[in-house]
Amino acid sequence: MQRHVLGTLALVVSAAAVSSVLAQAPAQPPRPASPRGSAAVQVAGQWTSADGGGQRYTGGKWITIDYGRPILRGRGKIFGTGADYGKTVSDDGPVWRAGANATTQLTTEAPLVFAGKTLAPGTYNVFVELKEAGWTFVVSNQPVQEKYDPNDKVKLFGAYNYDPKFDLVRVPMKMATAPFSFEQFTIAFVDVTSTGGSIAMMWDRQIATVPFTIGS
Repeated sequence: MQRHVLGTLALVVSAAAVSSVLAQAPAQPPRPASPRGSAAVQVAGQWTSADGGGQRYTGGKWITIDYGRPILRGRGKIFGTGADYGKTVSDDGPVWRAGANATTQLTTEAPLVFAGKTLAPGTYNVFVELKEAGWTFVVSNQPVQEKYDPNDKVKLFGAYNYDPKFDLVRVPMKMATAPFSFEQFTIAFVDVTSTGGSIAMMWDRQIATVPFTIGS
């Protein structure tokens, strides 16, 4: 009887200790509905022999894209059809921010050439004009808000205040339908070579790509 009581008491003390530890654990902050993400690639370098054997990549230039990554969460045909095509993701605006929340930005250390138009090294905004017949890749140098201010009607936040007069590049994208659905919007560099590659955007069953070359 005494052994049973002692065993029960030990279980109660153990449970209380666990509850105390859990109570002291800091609450985890909520995750953003559209986490930030980035795509990166290093180009225009070369592989050389490294001291001690092996190889190292030297002289490369970085290209990165920072963007918000919305998630489907059960939504089907996110881009819509017909007259409503693209309106949901673009908030019925003229262009989509190619992601979520803050403006999607491309930063390049190397000159990039899109359809004959050269972007000097720097940071630029990325948008997509959504049409059911095809997407258009848009690069802009419009000033950007660091934090959303609804009273600012000039600088960008996402695609709010978008002004086409700042467009530097507008290039049709190559469209394809995936055999499966991408749950989270994804941007990636694909088919990269020593002279260029393509930027791919993938969400739901839609894949869109735009080629670029490395300028001199």
